[in-house]
Amino acid sequence: MLRRAAVAGQFYKGSPEALKRQVEGFLIPGAGKRKALGILAPHAGLIYSGSVAGAVYSSVDLPDKFILIGPNHTGFGAAVSIMSSGRWETPLGTVEIDESLATAIRGRSRLITEDDRAHLHEHSLEVQLPFIQYLRPAASIVPIQMLDTRLETCLEVGRAIGEAIKNWGQGSGVRGQGETQELIRNLQSEIRNVLIVASSDMSHYEPAEIARKKDLLAIDHILSLDPEGLYGTIKTNHITMCGYGPAVAMLEACKALGATSAELIKYANSGEVSNDFDQVVGYAGIVIV
Repeated sequence: MLRRAAVAGQFYKGSPEALKRQVEGFLIPGAGKRKALGILAPHAGLIYSGSVAGAVYSSVDLPDKFILIGPNHTGFGAAVSIMSSGRWETPLGTVEIDESLATAIRGRSRLITEDDRAHLHEHSLEVQLPFIQYLRPAASIVPIQMLDTRLETCLEVGRAIGEAIKNWGQGSGVRGQGETQELIRNLQSEIRNVLIVASSDMSHYEPAEIARKKDLLAIDHILSLDPEGLYGTIKTNHITMCGYGPAVAMLEACKALGATSAELIKYANSGEVSNDFDQVVGYAGIVIV
C-alpha cells in the first residue's frame, strides 16, 4: 500500500524544491552528532516547530531504520495501530516500511494491531518524514499510532519495541555464550542502528510562561529517563502534551536498550513565530543516548 501524503502544502511545503529549502533552513550545519536510541520531536506545522525538529535531527548520527510513534489525533483505527508493509509518500519521494522490524514489534504485543486507518489522515508521523528523507534518503520506517494511552499500554508498547530491536541486533551476528566485551559493544552498536522517534508537541494554548513551567515538569522526567514519572506528572498537572503516550513508550524502550542519559536540545513555543504569547503551543527536542 502507498500511504499518500495527507498534509503536504499545509504542515510543510508542498513541492520538492520548496520543501528541501524549508528543511535546510531548519538544520544546523556543523552540529555535534551522537549515536542515539531515541528522540522526542515535535509535529506542528514546520513554520512553528521546524526549528526545534531541525535542531534535534541535526544533533543525531541518524541510522537507516526509524520507529515512529505518534499520537492518534483522528480517532480512527485500532488502539495501537501499526503498518507492517508498504510505502509512505511526501513531496521528497517515498519511504519504505521495514517489514521485518515491524513484524517483530507486532509479534511482541497483542495490543499492537495491523491497521492502516489510523495512519491515512494523521499528521504526527508524516511531519517527521521530510527531515528523515532529506538526511537519510535510503531510510526505512516502522509507523505506530497510539490511541490508547493508558500507562500499562504505553509500557507494553515500549517493551515490545525494545525487545524487537534487541533481538534484531542479536540477529545481525552478535550471539553465542560467553560474549566478550567486544561482542557486547558490537551488539550495542547494532541496537543504535535503529532510532525510536516519539512525535509530540508540548502544552497547547496556554500563556507562554505557564506553558514553559508545565512543560519543564514533563521534560525533567524525560531527562531522568522516568516513563512512569512522566505519565504521572502529565496527569497530575494537566499538561496538554499530545504525544505523552508515545514519549512514555519511547522511554521504556530506550531504558530496555540500555539508555543512560538524555539531553534537551531545544525548547521553543509558537509565540516566537506568531508573536502571540497568550496562547502558545510548546515544542521540545530531546535526545536519549
